[in-house]
Amino acid sequence: MDVLMPQLGETVAEGKITQWFKSAGDAIKPGDNLFEIETDKVSMEVPSTTAGVLAEIRVPAGEVAPVGAVVAVIADGTAASAPAAAETLSKPAPPSAAAPAGRPLPLASAAAAQPAAAAPIKLDPFFEVRTPQRNYGPARLPGGRSVTPLARRLAAEGGIDLATVSPSGPHGRIVARDVEAAARAAPKAARPSAAAGVALAAGPSAEEVKAIYRDVPFQEMPLDGMRRIIATRLVQAKQTIPHFYLTADVEIGRLIALREEANTAAPKDDDGKAAFKLSLNDLIIKAWAAALQRVPAANAVWAQDRILRFQHCDIGVAVAIEGGLIAPVIRRAEMKALSAISNEMKELAARARARQLTPDEYQGGCSAISNLGMYGVREFAAVIHPPQATMLAVGAARRQAVEMEDGGVAFASVLAVTLSCDHRVVDGVLGAELLAAFKNFIEQPVTMLV
Repeated sequence: MDVLMPQLGETVAEGKITQWFKSAGDAIKPGDNLFEIETDKVSMEVPSTTAGVLAEIRVPAGEVAPVGAVVAVIADGTAASAPAAAETLSKPAPPSAAAPAGRPLPLASAAAAQPAAAAPIKLDPFFEVRTPQRNYGPARLPGGRSVTPLARRLAAEGGIDLATVSPSGPHGRIVARDVEAAARAAPKAARPSAAAGVALAAGPSAEEVKAIYRDVPFQEMPLDGMRRIIATRLVQAKQTIPHFYLTADVEIGRLIALREEANTAAPKDDDGKAAFKLSLNDLIIKAWAAALQRVPAANAVWAQDRILRFQHCDIGVAVAIEGGLIAPVIRRAEMKALSAISNEMKELAARARARQLTPDEYQGGCSAISNLGMYGVREFAAVIHPPQATMLAVGAARRQAVEMEDGGVAFASVLAVTLSCDHRVVDGVLGAELLAAFKNFIEQPVTMLV
């Protein structure tokens, strides 16, 4: 049975194997961890779904492989009994010899080859999505030529017809470098416009940029997988989403008082540890979910030829991690108690920093929040995460003089919030209604609890 590189997310095209827990020749049982995979978003241990003997390791630790590539082969346990097979299986094939998904390399021993070829490739929940076929087309072209997942994504984003690409990969496969070569050779006029796909504008090359600074000392820092994905998605978001921004000042005096009262009243266990400790961000999450419920037309995402409106509010919350950021999602935030939101957010943030989130914990969401107030940032505008249509940026609280209803002046705690909107889904009036609803829940926080 082939062991394939799993796809841990819709936009994940490749993964890096950081560690093998088994060696060639080891007996394998269902549930045994085979290797650890690291993508741009998470690290995860990959278990076996079958029993047998680990016949080959085709992608060693430290190497990167595309989604759907064969990283190892598990043979029937009887294959290991043949001396010739044992000798062959103890020698892992180099990564360059890796075959396309579904086409294992022949083993030197016929005894080992027979059970490996006979073992069916069964789909199971863990390997349910093997390739980005749903996003970027099938893995095999009409003429029979196969295409790697990364090559398919690059072709889709660059508007390259795969039928015109010359293959250079193993067994006649089209690989990423083939698509990149075709993109350089194709005249710009022949490529589809951005309206027909996601054709990202290319800037100056690395060599051109380095030439500008040839007389200045610098250090080159290669991009890791996460930073590459972030760069691509940000350019895509700014090129394809018509952003506009709305900013408002919000008084948070009552919100602070509510938080302090709730934390003081939190039940404690025998060791004196409180059951929860609310932060301002926890209350902001709850208020944002309540605002989206109040203005349901804004509780939506863009889906190319339609708009999807949601009944519940799944709120993504940006968390800074080493090398980038990720936004774990609080599901049905409008229905959860503040204490539940607080404890769930702490647990998600901790696992996000350890790169232990599963795809269902950071994908989706109807909107998102980014809070830089703890860094002293007064005000900023966030980039929307497609396909979401809104994102709330929260700045730092400050003391400010405000006019009272009787004409007097007093000092109040105020913070600035900026709402980024996708004009295709949320126009100016709708965005203003949403921000006004949020302001009302923050300034009168008891109203979001009833």
